[in-house]
Amino acid sequence: MIQFLDLKKINEPYETAFQEKLKSVLASGWYILGKEVQVFETNFAQYCGAQFCIGVGNGLDALTLIFKAYIQLGKLQKGDEVIVPANTYIASILAIIQADLVPVLVEPKLETYNIDPSLIQNKITQRTKAILAVHLYGQLAEMDAINEIAIQNNLIVVEDAAQSAGANSHLTPKAGMEKFRKAPPSGAGGAAAYSFYPGKNLGALGDGGAVVTNDADLAKSIKGLRNYGSEIKYHNDFIGVNSRLDELQAAFLNLKLPNLDSDNQKRRIIAKRYLSEVKNDKIMLPFWDLSSNHVFHLFVIRTQNREDLQKYLADNNIETMIHYPIPPHQQKAMESWNDLSFPITEKIHREVLSLPISPVLTMDEVSYVVTILNKY
Repeated sequence: MIQFLDLKKINEPYETAFQEKLKSVLASGWYILGKEVQVFETNFAQYCGAQFCIGVGNGLDALTLIFKAYIQLGKLQKGDEVIVPANTYIASILAIIQADLVPVLVEPKLETYNIDPSLIQNKITQRTKAILAVHLYGQLAEMDAINEIAIQNNLIVVEDAAQSAGANSHLTPKAGMEKFRKAPPSGAGGAAAYSFYPGKNLGALGDGGAVVTNDADLAKSIKGLRNYGSEIKYHNDFIGVNSRLDELQAAFLNLKLPNLDSDNQKRRIIAKRYLSEVKNDKIMLPFWDLSSNHVFHLFVIRTQNREDLQKYLADNNIETMIHYPIPPHQQKAMESWNDLSFPITEKIHREVLSLPISPVLTMDEVSYVVTILNKY
């Protein structure tokens, strides 16, 4: 069976180093917001070409805390509207709601699965104060167009980079900085939320997340918010939460970060093979403008008879996943939206199927997947 994602195999090369780090953290006697978190925050900020990184409990918290911090700083108010793609994982929308803001859904482009900038302007009202851009499946949203709309309408831009760690527009490192990228990736110019869920391109061995930003005030606010609203122990200046990147997970992430670019490049090589070698009229391949960066967190095809294709692949020992079967506006939790119509989003959610792609997928396995798909 070709697994959709073999996490054990992905983490095997690090097992000895993980064991050593575990012993080191245990021996330190400091398990919350210690040296490992500080080192990771420094390293990830440097990698992202940004000034600040704040480690938090998970990607959803990272997004939520960005919005709450903007409210605390007076740049947003409860009840403000936030433009968000209708085609996204529900966490993007939950973050807006949990910050007492109002999500306003906008259709994506069918080709890219990301928000269609040409549709944003018509959804802007006097209450609209922010745009949440989601870099779905590892492909950057059209940030130039989104930022231009934001400038024209005086809107805040937040990026959901949970699936796009390492994505940026150019990959030339500074001299002497080969270990870390210097070109700004998604989020480095404003505020972005990252997830280190185990299946992500940069995955921990449990939950984890981070906010990356160049805004010193925002960074300071989020640091307090993640720690009970406290900047000094037992001095609580505002209503906060408990959402801190775990010391041990930070240690593991520090070990994996230097390999993120090479791992992403392996994903691109597999994606190029799928794109050039899969030739079947029943299968619609994803769009990839080679002039832009894509880290292929997922390789998502579309087909009109998804259940049949998924069963066919399973019968041929190829595991696939659906990201995602139900659009947010049709979820039971969003009952007030259930009568809304977003035809492009609904079409995407009916037809998408994710193929195996990871740094440990072999070229022989890729060849087999291609052969089976072409025989469908």
